Amino acid sequence: MAEEKIRILYIDDEVNNLHAFKANFRRKYEIYTASNTLEARKTLQSIPLHIIIADQRMPGATGVEFFNSIKENYPDPIRILLTGFTDAEALVDAINKGQIYRFIRKPWDDFDLQNTISNAYEIFNTRKELDRKMDELEKANDELSRFIYSASHDLRSPLMSVLGIINLSKLDHSITDPNGYVAMIETSVLKLDRFVQKIIEYYKNTRMQVEYEPIDFKVLIQESVESAKLQNSAIHFETDVEQNTDFYGDAFRINLVLNNLISNAMKYQKPESEHQMVKLKVVVNSYKAVIHIEDNGIGILSEHLNNVFKMFFRSRTNNMPGSGIGLYIVKEALNRIGGDISVNSIFEKGTTFVITIPSQHATR
Repeated sequence: MAEEKIRILYIDDEVNNLHAFKANFRRKYEIYTASNTLEARKTLQSIPLHIIIADQRMPGATGVEFFNSIKENYPDPIRILLTGFTDAEALVDAINKGQIYRFIRKPWDDFDLQNTISNAYEIFNTRKELDRKMDELEKANDELSRFIYSASHDLRSPLMSVLGIINLSKLDHSITDPNGYVAMIETSVLKLDRFVQKIIEYYKNTRMQVEYEPIDFKVLIQESVESAKLQNSAIHFETDVEQNTDFYGDAFRINLVLNNLISNAMKYQKPESEHQMVKLKVVVNSYKAVIHIEDNGIGILSEHLNNVFKMFFRSRTNNMPGSGIGLYIVKEALNRIGGDISVNSIFEKGTTFVITIPSQHATR
């Protein structure tokens, strides 16, 4: 297959320069010329160009102005500026904005111009290859995410079947389990199911569009607490919500944050404590909501505080069940809605998370 010729558009209002350029380089490159920007635009519409060379001083529009006007619709061609003047300010501004790759003084040196064209073409090909690799990477990542989501959903069905069989055996006392093997199976299945649910949460957080709607934190907190009490009725909840103004946020991600943090506050209680407690305080104004979630559980070692939001990080100071992904999901969900989170903890005393979520304007 014959090597592809570099396609170049040269724009100059001096016809002699156009003829000279074409005569010098027509055997080496595929040359197109235009004496004004209108002709240049017609060529851009019909020819997939690699390089555009434009004179700086032209009637109607300078080379820099022309490059600036086409960069959105035609970002791929590499841009080279020819100038016979010392337009330092305009040239520096053009280079800083990424409008041109290089500028060459007129009259040009053939060898220098050929080197510039060769280097520009290499950059063009490198960018196109990078774009292709990025497209392939995005496609592979999307396919992997879809596979994980589909597999996670498919996994939950047999897990729920196993749990159902275990519960039936408990009800009709059809299985004797003196060694506790069935209980061990149930614990392992529940742990796996929690992990699968975290994977599904992670997928939804990364894929679902951010949608803002009115948020009533009193209702949101109440629903989260009632759901939590079904898991462990022994824990005492104290709630305090101050909201006297409208708040707009992403309900899905705010729920995700609350449910994960409340679940952790319950999970990492001291088993021997008779006064297990979780406090939730929410203060809402026109600009943000600040949420405090405090527990009197086992706490976190100070040297671990900088790592708790990393994926799969788990403290070695307890044997509590956990996937190491919950707080990572919380952090990612807040990042998507412009929120922030901080943590303060004293080992064996308890932990407090402070979440700040900005209010968004209502969608008209």
